[in-house]
Amino acid sequence: MIKPVHSLVVAVTAAAVYLSCSPSAAVAAQVKATRWSDPASWPGNKIPSAGDTVEIASDKQVILDVSPPALNGITINGTLSFANTVDLELTTEWIMLHGELQIGTQAKPHTRKATITLTDKIKGENLMGGMGDRGILLSGGTLNLHGNQKNTWTKLTRTAAAGSTSIQVGNASGWRVGDEIVLASTDYDPRQAEQRSITAIKGNTITLDRKLDYMHFGKITFGVDERGEVGLLTRNIKIQASEDAAQSFFGGHIMAMPTSKMFVEGIELTRMGQNLTLARYPIHWHLVGDALGQYIKNAAIHHTYNRCVTVHGTHNLRVENNVTYNTVGHCFFMEDGIEHGNEFIRNLAMQTKCHTSQPCVPTNLAAAGESAGFDDRQGVRASGQTSKQVLLPSDNTVSSFWITNPDNTYRDNVAAGSDANGFWMSLPEHPNGAFLGTDASKATWPRRTALREFKGNVAHSNYDGFMLDRNIAANNTFGVTGSSHQPKLDPADATSKTVESVFADLTAYKNRNGGIWGRGEMHTFINLKLADNAMGYTHASGNFGRDPFTSRVIDSLFVGESENLGNPQTPAEVAYGRSLPKPQLPDFPIRGYEYYDYRHDVQNSTFVNYQDNATRKTGAISYLLFTSFGVSTENAVEGAKFINAKPVYFPTLERKWGNDNGSSAAWKVSAIHDKDGSVSGVPNSYILINDGAYDSIAADAQACQIKPDWNAAVCKGDVGRMNFARAAGGPIAGIGAGAAGTPPPPPPQIVLSRNGKTYTVTQSSNVRSGTEIKLATAEPSLNVNLTELDKGSWVILELPGYTSATSGTALGSLDALRSASATSFYKDKDALWVKVVSDGSGASVAIPGSGTSIQVSR
Repeated sequence: MIKPVHSLVVAVTAAAVYLSCSPSAAVAAQVKATRWSDPASWPGNKIPSAGDTVEIASDKQVILDVSPPALNGITINGTLSFANTVDLELTTEWIMLHGELQIGTQAKPHTRKATITLTDKIKGENLMGGMGDRGILLSGGTLNLHGNQKNTWTKLTRTAAAGSTSIQVGNASGWRVGDEIVLASTDYDPRQAEQRSITAIKGNTITLDRKLDYMHFGKITFGVDERGEVGLLTRNIKIQASEDAAQSFFGGHIMAMPTSKMFVEGIELTRMGQNLTLARYPIHWHLVGDALGQYIKNAAIHHTYNRCVTVHGTHNLRVENNVTYNTVGHCFFMEDGIEHGNEFIRNLAMQTKCHTSQPCVPTNLAAAGESAGFDDRQGVRASGQTSKQVLLPSDNTVSSFWITNPDNTYRDNVAAGSDANGFWMSLPEHPNGAFLGTDASKATWPRRTALREFKGNVAHSNYDGFMLDRNIAANNTFGVTGSSHQPKLDPADATSKTVESVFADLTAYKNRNGGIWGRGEMHTFINLKLADNAMGYTHASGNFGRDPFTSRVIDSLFVGESENLGNPQTPAEVAYGRSLPKPQLPDFPIRGYEYYDYRHDVQNSTFVNYQDNATRKTGAISYLLFTSFGVSTENAVEGAKFINAKPVYFPTLERKWGNDNGSSAAWKVSAIHDKDGSVSGVPNSYILINDGAYDSIAADAQACQIKPDWNAAVCKGDVGRMNFARAAGGPIAGIGAGAAGTPPPPPPQIVLSRNGKTYTVTQSSNVRSGTEIKLATAEPSLNVNLTELDKGSWVILELPGYTSATSGTALGSLDALRSASATSFYKDKDALWVKVVSDGSGASVAIPGSGTSIQVSR
């Protein structure tokens, strides 16, 4: 049976050839079943002995009624079923399945113990020329496994203290003494998950075989459900590799090829998956196509070496109510981006790791002070993605739920502890891998595909909880910025209308970085519950203001610090009295909602427990630290409510807190539109950064309230943005580019003066309608663009040394200019005076090319 390794395409072809001569299932079903222990079941009346390679012919149905000696392999062309009268063990190198392997039925689940152990005494076998070794390998066959456990996980109903030997859970029905369970981490560290054995059960009180090392939280706190999950790992049907796999990481695998079928429930998979090997996963639908009616549910998948459930080129599959623990690589894995119509319902993933034993080298946006390699972060990221210790580049930023096509359902799942991401929607432009370059791939646009359903999911104890960004390229590498999810009415037409995506009822807590990070357009989040994250929510634009909005957060709850104190470990945490999202940075300013580039709205949301203390400052609403990218004065909020919470905080610019902050040009002009005054108490006001270093030129004592503890000013009147660009069509001042291979020229300084104060800017500045500003620069000519102001709002600029304007009406006096209702200019002996009057375009969001512009020259 030892064959050279060939591609999986060969295996597909071989499967098709075999099926062409297989007898029909109907004929096979009419064959009378015989017992394994009956010599008459076997050629020559010889019952298989140790080391035999067994074949069950297509005209045979054999009932396993004894535990055979270890076999070299089994080929099932007919049917092999397990008797439900005795506990059974089947040990073999592999099972080649063209017919059917059955343990129980959906109507009558198996009730006795059934164990299949996959050995590897004969190295290098490769069945069917591409399906590998040490597996249950389906080539046109059917796998029917039906265990009797349906209650797979529950939640704590009471906090379990460190040192406890018993826990209270919501539902322990069907769980038994001797079963193995795992308590998910309820702190920032995913490795605080703890496996224990049950020694006694009384109602929903479970006695453990040994004390807990960590506290596991068990309350709904300030409206956020942080009750820790408890997963059951034991099933009466177990498929495992033999114990040697724990050292080699070469576990067993289950692989279904085209035309195969798997109906799997209530089973346990352990020591499965072959580390760093493609297509060798605990359970794997491989290019099956339409799998409507097939499923894996109520399973436990734990201590595995290469993923959990892989859905590859397969559609309409149901993955439901499964528990995973201590697994390597993306766990619930949607492989190439072609997959659609699949349903992932109420699955629980705990302790998802990048490697079997090594730390991740992730590609993420870590604060400078928590990353030892921050100054070489691009090199570190590249090194992590090219590591030989991961299967795909993205596995070094591992996720419990890896999503490559939004046309699937994710409902009520829990990512309870990943080294990196909980849920990661990383969308290729076209499906890749086995589909790269095919007609099917060219006709599929995941980044432009509508979201089917994403509701009720929970992410805690990860680095980032929900990552809806960082889309993969064709070679599976990715960056921290770039393409985004912009679902279209017609995905094949990039110019068709963008459709709204709704993410509903998501919960994210105890994530070391962000609860939610998104990128794209018209993403609506309803009923979020976010608590105990370094940052609750951040979202980037994908279409630069061309759509009605980038993101909306509606009817949501943000909690800075809950009653869940965690398990303080470091001296700083012990002194603080609770664990910290970034223990390397005890003073990191936690925030609930972060605005980012272009148009975002927060509506009818509540913020709780964002108060400064001696260790760190905080604020319910802020901006991404310390962004260089386009922000909008029309990023808006209304219907906000604050309970023990400082509404706004713009932290002072500390490099250690920021990530990829660059020039921080946008941060220096941060603004929030408080539509109804629910944040500031001033309806239709603008909250502008005013921190002493980057005070807004739009702020003054007459129109604004200065809020020192916010580092902000609250200003009445219409506030917009004034942008500056080199008039020759070159780059915006401050972002000039030199010839190839040469550094860009230094940006000319633009100095704005008003009320006796000066402000040096590069790309842009906030401005308030009705103000006069002096502008000084060495630039020979300049294009000034006024945007995000209502129609008729205006700003007057005094430009010393300038003499002419290319648009507007020339007037004869400064008084006439001040009285003008349209864009105009006036030249005195020292300066050109320009009144720029907004035409209202771009009033809600600064679409590129919108606003009112005027070009001036010396």
